[in-house]
Amino acid sequence: MKDAMTVISERKSVRKYTGELISKSDIERILKAAMAAPSAMHMLPWKFVVVSEPDTLKQLSAQLPFAQMLEKAGTAIVVCAVTEEAAGGNEAFAILDCACASENILLAAEALGLGAVWTAVYPDEQLMIAVRKVLNIPGDIIPLNIIPVGYPAGEERAQDKYNPVNIHWGKWS
Repeated sequence: MKDAMTVISERKSVRKYTGELISKSDIERILKAAMAAPSAMHMLPWKFVVVSEPDTLKQLSAQLPFAQMLEKAGTAIVVCAVTEEAAGGNEAFAILDCACASENILLAAEALGLGAVWTAVYPDEQLMIAVRKVLNIPGDIIPLNIIPVGYPAGEERAQDKYNPVNIHWGKWS
């Protein structure tokens, strides 16, 4: 297994997959990593829908213009925010907490030699409605994103996004 800094620096957005199914044990490892994320007041306002049925992946792909790769991914993880379970029942905390869990999913997939990419659903109301309909997600649950997870079919490379211009030491300068 790669060390944490290597996983972070090598993480990339993978959009081409072989279609091979991901083992349940790997998905469970990824979800354990997701649930190890920090959350405001340790409230853990997340739920996850794991989709591996080809017909459902195809339906989602057809509804989501930026998630066409779902049809070829072996699995997708839908990260959902539950506002009433967030610190103070605050939707913003639920979204932030689920964003942290989503990043852990991406990093865990990289650590396991799998590919993954964040495809946004929230805050687009039409996309949220479509995902809720396909997956029977209740209206008070926010489908934040769908993360296709699969065996990479391409040669995507990590990007070095470090830019010292974005750093302010001590005070904003």
